[in-house]
Amino acid sequence: MSAHTEHTQHGAADAHDHEHHDDEHGHDDSGASHSTLSGYVTGFILAVFLTAIPFWLVMGKVFESSSTTALVLMAFAAVQIVVHMIYFLHMNTRSEGGWSFLALLFTLLIVGIALAGSLWVMYHMNANMMPMSIHDMKNMP
Repeated sequence: MSAHTEHTQHGAADAHDHEHHDDEHGHDDSGASHSTLSGYVTGFILAVFLTAIPFWLVMGKVFESSSTTALVLMAFAAVQIVVHMIYFLHMNTRSEGGWSFLALLFTLLIVGIALAGSLWVMYHMNANMMPMSIHDMKNMP
């Protein structure tokens, strides 16, 4: 066997070993965690509770005010989003050098701007374009 062939085979074996090397904490070189069965079960149980509790809140009419119920449901939804991102999507600040977390923050910023802008436009269209009284409606062309 030539020296070049031996070096190439040795280099391929090193690359293969490096590619599949995990540290003792279940992380690979990119920082992404590899979940275990217990991690998936924990995420599943949390997701079930975070679905069942809001269902009970609505069906049992626990709160008198529908706006209070809506706010509590949105809080449960936000927590459930975080649970899914951590336990099922394995997102954290270390995975992929932090780029996936940065992309998430950018997405949240864009969604926030779109929602705020949409609400602002709808509010001003309602305030500025709708007739103020029945008398105003009768005088419209």
